[in-house]
Amino acid sequence: MLKKQVLQIGKKALDFTLPDYNDKPFRLSDNKGKKILLSFHPLAWTPVCAKQMQSLEQNKKFFDQNNTIAVGLSVDPTPSKKAWAKELGIKNTRLLSDFWPHGVIAQQYGIFNEIDGISERANIIIDEDQTIVFKKIYPPAQLPDIKEILAFLEKKE
Repeated sequence: MLKKQVLQIGKKALDFTLPDYNDKPFRLSDNKGKKILLSFHPLAWTPVCAKQMQSLEQNKKFFDQNNTIAVGLSVDPTPSKKAWAKELGIKNTRLLSDFWPHGVIAQQYGIFNEIDGISERANIIIDEDQTIVFKKIYPPAQLPDIKEILAFLEKKE
C-alpha cells in the first residue's frame, strides 16, 4: 500500500515519471530550471475537463514566454488520452496518464478522490527548484480560471 503524502506549498515536489498521450515519458526532474504547471482534471471526455485542457493549449505561447511547462494529468489510460487529445486538437500540451498504479501521483500530491477513483480538479505550480509554490483544488464542475494561473506565473518572474 502506498504511504499517503500530502504535498503542500513550500514543500519539494516529488519526482515522478508518467507517460504522455504519445506514450513518451515525462519526468518532473528532467525539467528542473523551468516552472511546471500540473493541471489535474478528473476524467477525459468530459466538458469541463476539455475546456481546462484547451485553455492550456491556447496559452502555450504565454507559458513558453514565462519559462513554464503546462501539463494535464488524469487517471485515464494512455490510449484514451491520445484519442481525446486528437479530438480536442491538442498538439502542444502534454497530457499525462496517471493510470497505473492508479492515481499514484494524485495520491502523492494529496488530491486523489478515493471514493470516485479519480483526481480532484486542481492546479499545482512547481518552481524552477522543484518546490511547490501554488496549489488550488476546485469543485469538480468548476472550470479553473486560467487568468489566475497566468497572473501568478507572471508575478513570479
